Amino acid sequence: MAARNGCEQAELACALALHALGDEERTRVAAHVRSCAACQHEIALLRRLFDSFAFWPTDVLRPSPSLRSRLAHRLRQKTGRSTVPPPPSWRAPEWEEVAPGIACKLLSTDVERRVVGMLVRLAPRAEYPPHTHAGIEELHLLDGELWIDERKLHPGEYSRAAPGTADKHVWSETGCTCVLITSTSDVLAGKS
Repeated sequence: MAARNGCEQAELACALALHALGDEERTRVAAHVRSCAACQHEIALLRRLFDSFAFWPTDVLRPSPSLRSRLAHRLRQKTGRSTVPPPPSWRAPEWEEVAPGIACKLLSTDVERRVVGMLVRLAPRAEYPPHTHAGIEELHLLDGELWIDERKLHPGEYSRAAPGTADKHVWSETGCTCVLITSTSDVLAGKS
């Protein structure tokens, strides 16, 4: 029986997009998808949904180990194949307190360019020291409110600072969490 998109392998194409196939099956289905316009269309539709997952909390997206095990067992019974890969061994970085009321979770480091990407969490009424930007600084506020000098940011707002500019007063009355991409060469006030 053909699937709603007209291809017998539509379900497998969807499983491929979800990274839910074993190595051997993934190779076979990927080859099929490259030659099947209907499956390519199906995956393109799914990608729109997947892209919205970036805004979902990760605990909603990641199945519990028991659910993953039950799903793998049920799929093996139904298909006779192991179609759920083992859970990844990657662990999320831990929060590290870098100053009173300020915690960071390092996400990426580019040593050559001297750039880091991190999650930064300020406790209520915490202040970040005055600093001069050595490179471009990008900040995406995820929750809470953040003051950068006279500008108050709300969740979802973005701030970009050019090299050579300075932030004299950065603080949060409510506490906040943000994604920060910045230079490791920024100069903190009072330090050189």
